[in-house]
Amino acid sequence: MQALWLEDRRLSIRNDLSIPVPPAGEALVRVGLAGICGTDLELVRGYYPYAGIPGHEFVGEVADSPDGTLIGCRIVGEINVSCGECESCRRNLPTHCERRTVLGIRDRHGAFAEYLSLPLRNLHRVPDTVPDEAAVFAEPLAAALQIQRQISINAGDRILLIGAGRLGQLIAQTLTLTGCDLCVSARHPRQKTLLLSRGIRLIAEDEIPARHYDIVIEATGSPAGFDLARRAVRPRGTLVLKSTYRDSVNVNLSSLAVDEISLLGSRCGPFDSALRLLEQKAVDPAPLIDAEYSLARAVEAFELAKRPGVLKVLIRP
Repeated sequence: MQALWLEDRRLSIRNDLSIPVPPAGEALVRVGLAGICGTDLELVRGYYPYAGIPGHEFVGEVADSPDGTLIGCRIVGEINVSCGECESCRRNLPTHCERRTVLGIRDRHGAFAEYLSLPLRNLHRVPDTVPDEAAVFAEPLAAALQIQRQISINAGDRILLIGAGRLGQLIAQTLTLTGCDLCVSARHPRQKTLLLSRGIRLIAEDEIPARHYDIVIEATGSPAGFDLARRAVRPRGTLVLKSTYRDSVNVNLSSLAVDEISLLGSRCGPFDSALRLLEQKAVDPAPLIDAEYSLARAVEAFELAKRPGVLKVLIRP
């Protein structure tokens, strides 16, 4: 099997890997299309000591399953594989399982390969009307929707989104469906063009008023983005973190306490809702695609994806 391999912060193409033999309860998936996200780029930079096949955004077809279920069906898959036995699992928090593996991120080979393995319970059928080029966005779109599962967003709420990259663009699209008063801080011309094409209001960093917004969503992945978000949120407002930071972030905890700021981490979200929005065409991720590479050229794909302003780069086995 051919796959992209990450080890010691270096990427290489390997052709000597065996097709996965799924353990009990898992399906063998033939990968159709996979996307490079910010987490993949951070893994290469050393964000987490992972060695193996990266990649967790994908759409594929079930090649084999333990009971014949879903064979031949197009699917996407939730990336956290839980044990079902620990305290978090017993509390119905499988994405926080104490012994979880995570597709292409933690102790489990990922999607930049011809095949992968995931439990049947992690798989979701893709509606026939949703093309692969849209379905491959199901995982990040679900992550964008997680914000609305965690906090109530109402029409007229003043919301600032800082960061309009791969995930930020999807967050912006989902927030416009709520009727909130949304402003987005974007740095790169193409990011701005895409937002303006959907009627989303932009604001320059130096024009962001201090202590003004009910909800501020930080999606830059940089400490500077957090500092800007902290200044922008009003007393008793909510600061949502959609970033994982490679470097340390200095936080004035006293100011958070004095202003009674709610600080909310936000990660994986609902695949069923994401697929429904894609089926309804309420969200359109296609304009985010900058390029598609074959798996044999995956190292080149990563070189492009890490350039500032580049959005989604796809890899097709």
